[in-house]
Amino acid sequence: MSCKASAASSAVVSVGKGAGLVVSLTGASLVAMMDNFTPGPFTEELVTAGIPAHLHGWLGHMGIGALVVKMGIHFLEMSPERTVATMPVEGNTQVAGILHGGAHVVLAETLGSFAAGMHAGAGRHALGIEVSATHHRAVAAGTVTGTCTAIHLGRTLTTHEIVMTDEKGRRLSTARITNMLRDNEPPEA
Repeated sequence: MSCKASAASSAVVSVGKGAGLVVSLTGASLVAMMDNFTPGPFTEELVTAGIPAHLHGWLGHMGIGALVVKMGIHFLEMSPERTVATMPVEGNTQVAGILHGGAHVVLAETLGSFAAGMHAGAGRHALGIEVSATHHRAVAAGTVTGTCTAIHLGRTLTTHEIVMTDEKGRRLSTARITNMLRDNEPPEA
């Protein structure tokens, strides 16, 4: 439970999470409230992946995608300018026991696409049109961190650079993704 002080008075109010009720600790009457967020079918998935609550409305009806869940990607920061996530090496290796090159690209495309989608905003979406990666160093254990930084945030195109590093901060790969921004199609009647 969180406590908030009212600007109009010194009453302390406790906000209940599940019931949608505001309960006054000073003896004032209970005030029924409607939650302004209705959890979607993917709320638990979003919370587990580290998606900030303010983005649940955007992703709540579609989730983060089955591949992102399978890869174990966990978001740490999310904005159009900078998006950061981690991914375990374990479970994402190739036959030689090192992180699969495709796993690097999945992490890069995930970060770049989410950042582009946030930049696109309401009523628009991002479509990847180019992705490339250069692998610099192998990693066989631990966690990889992907840091996505905007190169260009335009009206119709975005380009992001994504750098994957190991737990010691060594660069493992560098990727670049360009997304085209499009208006959503109106639903058919």
